[in-house]
Amino acid sequence: MSDRPRAVLLLSGGLDSYTAGAMAKADGHAIYALTVRYGQVHAREIEAARRVAHALGVVRHLELDVPLALLGGSSLVGDGAIPKDRAMEDGTIPSTYVPARNTVFLALAMAWAEVVAAEAIVIGVNALDYSGYPDCRPEFLSAFERLAAVATKAGVEGRPLRILAPLLTLSKADIIRRGQALRLDYGLTLSCYDPGAVAPCGRCDSCRLRARGFAEAGVADPAVTFLRSDD
Repeated sequence: MSDRPRAVLLLSGGLDSYTAGAMAKADGHAIYALTVRYGQVHAREIEAARRVAHALGVVRHLELDVPLALLGGSSLVGDGAIPKDRAMEDGTIPSTYVPARNTVFLALAMAWAEVVAAEAIVIGVNALDYSGYPDCRPEFLSAFERLAAVATKAGVEGRPLRILAPLLTLSKADIIRRGQALRLDYGLTLSCYDPGAVAPCGRCDSCRLRARGFAEAGVADPAVTFLRSDD
């Protein structure tokens, strides 16, 4: 094993976590990928996460079962229908918000980071195209970083864990441009909250943000191009 600094990447299988992981790798980190099966209705994203982990050449890809679906409270875990074609700029937090999801995910990543002696957790949230989720905001990440400093052996011994959110201030188009510069294959990823057997729905918040991002970046979405070529 090399002496590169280690980082735990929260990997969902979408383009944001893929890009964040690739940026951390380009910065010299050895990547340990963590994917959580939490009862999400779009469980096909787990397959995408495996493809992305392979493409990133991670040291290890760990999949954990944490059944947040038992708590309910979100359409992403089957509690109600996934909203389609909603007004995303109205300031409301949509039903796809999963209560405390990122808090739980970061806590799991914090535990694994201690075990593998990682110096950082990488998370692909951003404060612009984030659907209004409270746990994707800068103040949340700062608060969790402060928590990690007092909640871990490494932290109290003077080796505080950093929370790296390299996409935090980027638009979806900017994220895609970064990925293009890193030569990422976004055809490996899945962003849809409500995918069918083959194709993304094209109408959920995540699909619409992705489509807008590719359009503003001036490039074709390879996942959509691939699907159309199969018709």
